[in-house]
Amino acid sequence: MNILVTAFEPFGGEKLNPAEMILNDLPDETGGYEIRKLLLPVEFVRAREIAFSVYDQCSPAAVIMLGQAGGRSAITPETTGRNVMYGRIPDNAGYAPDHLPIAENGPDVLYSNFPADDIVRAVRSLGISCEKSDDAGQYVCNTLLYGMLAHNHGEAVTGFIHVPYAREQGHDDHPFMEIRDMRRGILAAIRTVADSLNR
Repeated sequence: MNILVTAFEPFGGEKLNPAEMILNDLPDETGGYEIRKLLLPVEFVRAREIAFSVYDQCSPAAVIMLGQAGGRSAITPETTGRNVMYGRIPDNAGYAPDHLPIAENGPDVLYSNFPADDIVRAVRSLGISCEKSDDAGQYVCNTLLYGMLAHNHGEAVTGFIHVPYAREQGHDDHPFMEIRDMRRGILAAIRTVADSLNR
């Protein structure tokens, strides 16, 4: 009876990643489910290897993966993982794939099976901006989403949620969101997933 929640370390020269800050502040339990927290490296290969290993060990009822999408102004549940890796900047191991497939001969897209519409409604009910997205990018976040969907074959409720820049990152020329609001929004999303499992 656990929900696996992952987040990423800082990348691209940033000193912090709001997804990691949110992960660290999550409670240990919600809706009758233990929250299993996992911090991942921003690396195309190792992030998947670590996440798959922990998934296999804990057999979660759901997997919710968190990451940052700088430039967005809302919390964005992702509906779609695409079978492509592109390192517009190298990952934290220095690897920069150039439009390579994540899975040879895999489908072009795989779809999240978490309740994205319910998540949007729950987060918006708190007065926090939230929009469904069908573009998780082509960087490590998308690679993890597609990879996890391929790995668990729909055996667990699975999805990815992007958050904007935090004020503390100092990108004054881009949209940002207060960390406290991101925390509230992500917790509402996790509780929404837990509620869907209890129906």
